[in-house]
Amino acid sequence: MFTFEQYLGFLAFLTILTIGFWLMIFLITFVIPYWIVGSSIERIKEIRAERKAKD
Repeated sequence: MFTFEQYLGFLAFLTILTIGFWLMIFLITFVIPYWIVGSSIERIKEIRAERKAKD
């Protein structure tokens, strides 16, 4: 069915596919929301500081 080289290539493909899948899950569930919330909080702080500077 498979030669040994094809089997190793298939295992390498599955490994890379699995790593990519879990990396995307990690990025979508943790990194991107963390980045969005953090940048929003910083922007709100900047807006408040601008308002204080005007008054």
